[in-house]
Order: sequence, then structure tokens, then C-alpha cells
Amino acid sequence: MERFYEISFNRLKQTPTKFKRYLLDEIHWNDRLIGISGARGCGKTTLMLQYMKSLPQDTEALYISLDDVYFSTNRLVYFAEDFYKKGGEYLFIDEVHKYENWSQELKNIYDNLPDLKIVFTSSSALDIYKGTHDLSRRVLVYHLPGLSFREFIHFRYDIYFPAISLEEVINHQPGDTWKYLGKFKPLKIFPEYLKYGYYPFFIESIETYSERLLATINLVMETDLPPVYHLDYYSVQKIKSILSVISRIVPFKPNIKKLTEQVGTTRDTLLKYLFYLEKAQLLKRLTTTAKGINYMNKPDKLYLNNTNLMYALAGNHPDTGNLRETFFLNQLSVNHQVYYPDTGDFLVDEKYLFEVGGKNKTIKQIAGIDNAYIAADDIEYRVGSKIPLWLFGFLY
Repeated sequence: MERFYEISFNRLKQTPTKFKRYLLDEIHWNDRLIGISGARGCGKTTLMLQYMKSLPQDTEALYISLDDVYFSTNRLVYFAEDFYKKGGEYLFIDEVHKYENWSQELKNIYDNLPDLKIVFTSSSALDIYKGTHDLSRRVLVYHLPGLSFREFIHFRYDIYFPAISLEEVINHQPGDTWKYLGKFKPLKIFPEYLKYGYYPFFIESIETYSERLLATINLVMETDLPPVYHLDYYSVQKIKSILSVISRIVPFKPNIKKLTEQVGTTRDTLLKYLFYLEKAQLLKRLTTTAKGINYMNKPDKLYLNNTNLMYALAGNHPDTGNLRETFFLNQLSVNHQVYYPDTGDFLVDEKYLFEVGGKNKTIKQIAGIDNAYIAADDIEYRVGSKIPLWLFGFLY
């Protein structure tokens, strides 16, 4: 136990507190069992440690990571019981998906130690509600996406703006933009965000960002997905092949038959692997409102999860139109339902229709449709029904 206290102390000492993610203020920290899911590298551990650091100094709190070699031969439930007997109040658990018996033991800890509060982080691929034991009535799960454009500006340039709602974006008027343009130049900074601003680790090195992101992608496929979905080496190689093929042509309307031939697998297996890649926050599958999220439903359109992945996987010159659409879908899908419509590019919350394009994009395709707008790149101000694309990065 003493070793873990030392590790916990050192991690807290190294945790920065100047920049905090939006989710920190949205979590109901008084709940007894809290899960924080998100893609590898998006800042889950830092967020959890920042909250731990904010607790009163006399609070008995401990941080542990389940990828520690100790837990390969020792049970989490016994460790938690020992900590509780010694006065433990908060147990912060990192990398819960690395521990085989996570759901049963979390359930036991929750039921048997009623005064112990538990916060844990997990891979996006880990479906907490479908664990081998029922946690759905016990755990409250929050999802942490990568940085929004707004957060990137705060993190990199120390310029803070509050988040705004989609309705505020839609009703944004040219005069409202002055509060932004007086502090930064969106058309200068926006391309930076598209290339390296989604994952917080850009702060360590922009020059090696893409290489580190590629390494992170490999870790997700080689170490995060296999234990969750019981994948063997052969399956992982197929998933890598699928991502490689898709990254060169997204966004696109998938020809499942052609993809199965290219990758060398079956239709059902391909759809299942696409679903896994989405759960791992590497892909986004766009469907019409009539379809559910079961992996057996063929997506109407496929995107990479975010624009940084486009640069890392497809080279330094991704298609501009694809970048714009990927950015819009990524930012909107955090707090809104986004669908593939018959007309236009995106239908949001079954109410708002959007076309995404450059400053010369016309409203011709969506003319005469209520609540229809253009998310236009390369403009600073709203012009008629054209809303600056970068402004959709201020939604969280």
C-alpha cells in the first residue's frame, strides 16, 4: 500500500491545473461510482487527477492504475477493502479496461463498501453497461471527447471563451463576432486545430505529434480492443487493414461488398469491425434517422473520428472538403444527434439541416427548407445563412 501512496503522490504533484476540461464542471462528483470514458490520449487521467487534487488535504484519497504489474496477481476488490479499512474515502482507478474482472469487482466494491467513492477511467471501446455483471444501476458514466476548437484556443494560447449552445451559433450575428476577433484570428488558428489540436498531448511536441498519434492508434488496436472484444492477432491485423483502406477515402458512402473484397473478410465481420473502430473513437458511422446503432446496420457514410486522424493516417494534404465535414461532425456529435439526410450534408437533432463548404458555397441545394444553413469555412462573420465553420467549435 505504501508504494501506491508514493505513486499517487507523485502523479498528483505532476498534474497541471492551469487548464481544465469542460467536463470537470459537469460531473456530479458526489455520486459513489463514476466512470469516465474516452479515446486514448484525450485527457481522462489528467481530468480525474485534477479533481483528486482539488479535494481537501485531509481527504483519504488514492490513485491506482490497473495496468500496474501488482494487479496481474492481486485482486482489486481485496485492495479496495484494505484501503477502506485504513480509512480510505476516495479510490481513483485508471485503465480499468486492463483488468479482466473489472465489472464484477467494481460491483462488489460498490455493494460492500458503501462509504467508499470510486472514480474510474476506461477505454472508449469498453461498453460499461454490457459488462459481465450489472453496473448500469450503479455507475454514472461520462464521455470525454478530444479538445474542442474553443478548448484548444484556451489550452494553446491562454485565451478563454465560454461554450455556447447550438441555438446561439445559429442565431449568431456579425456584431457578436467582435468578442472573438478582438482576441484571436480564427482563420489563422483554425488550420492548426485541424492538424494537431484534438488531443492534448500536442503540448509536448507539435513536431512529433503525428508520429505519436500513429503510435496511439496502434496501441488502441493492439492493446485496448483485443481484451474488450476477445480479438486474436489475425483479427487485429484485419482491423488495421480496414482502417488503412478507409483512411484514404473517407468520408464516403461505403460499398460493403467492395470493402470486404479489399480486406479479405466477410460482410458480417466487416460491419462488426467498423463498429469496434467507432467504439474506439477512430471512426464515425453516419446513418439516417431510421436506423439504429447495431453493428449489423450498414452505415450510410463513414468518417474518421476527427481531422487530426486524417493528417496522421492520410498524409499532410487531406482533402479540404473532407476536413470541413469531419470537423463539423466531430464537434456536433458530442452533444447532439447527427444524421445523414436525403438533402444536404448533415441533419442535427432532426431539426437543423446543414451544408458544409467554403466561403463561396451557395444555398442552392437547401433553398426553401426551414432551419437550413451553410457552415462556411474561410469566413470570419456570418453572411446571411452562412455561419462561420470555426464557430461550431465553441459548442463544448
